Amino acid sequence: MKIVLLSRSRNIPSTRRLMEAAKAREHQVKVLNPVQVSVRLGSKKPGLVYRAKTLRVPDVVIPRVATSIASYGLAVLDQFQSHGALVLNAARAIGLSRNPARCLQRLASAGLEIPATVMSREVGDLQAMVEKVGGVPVLVKLLAGSERRGVMLCESRQSLEAALEAVLGLGHNIVMQEYVKKAQRDVRVFVVGGVALAAASRIPRAGRLSRTLSRHAHIEPTELTTPLKLAAEAAAKLTELEVCAVDLLDLGNQAQPRIFEVNASPSIPEMELATGVDLATAIILRAEVMYRERPPA
Repeated sequence: MKIVLLSRSRNIPSTRRLMEAAKAREHQVKVLNPVQVSVRLGSKKPGLVYRAKTLRVPDVVIPRVATSIASYGLAVLDQFQSHGALVLNAARAIGLSRNPARCLQRLASAGLEIPATVMSREVGDLQAMVEKVGGVPVLVKLLAGSERRGVMLCESRQSLEAALEAVLGLGHNIVMQEYVKKAQRDVRVFVVGGVALAAASRIPRAGRLSRTLSRHAHIEPTELTTPLKLAAEAAAKLTELEVCAVDLLDLGNQAQPRIFEVNASPSIPEMELATGVDLATAIILRAEVMYRERPPA
């Protein structure tokens, strides 16, 4: 197959792992920086241009589009798909996963467990809803469009009030979420093709709140229990993502885990190192299956 990795650089560790896995399977692979791809629209010769040259449509596109360029990068991905390329994942699915409020809405409406969450643009309403999410401490998640977001831990009413005034005063949207004190583990489950393949626990450094594998957290392999597996696979199916990591809070005692985030471009090397599972090859194998089974044009 001819594979395009849509990524800012071939030197990014996850992109490099996918390149290695694709070449090991004897595929042709090219890395394209999405911000250097031009989209030509209209009825006359629509297409894609890269560095002043018209691109031939590849068989498969694997997106690794950074959140900082999501708006443009996902438009480029959509154009590849409209020209007949098979994509892992679709732009619509990535966009949904990167809007935590909409993503959690979909998961909750399907009956999956999530932390108690509220969304509003009014400071007074949010302050009044603190008790609805279990009281302080709470997590405040910043949503600036779908491109940039952050997480703040507010441990007191005073810090929450200050955070809300500052964030909403700048015109940002936020969601406020329960900080689940009784969670035994913060677990990331890697899902490919609807099947959960590996799980790792994330242990923040003292005094830090971690929500990513790469910053301020130590990760270690963990058992992929049936509740974790079922919840992660259901979340991947609902968000229509072929490749994703589902972040969950494991409450133990046979309780259903709570899903707090779905990541469409999860880091690959850290999970491989922690779990010993060759995830990059699993992604390439999934692309092969989808390409073989796709209906004729």
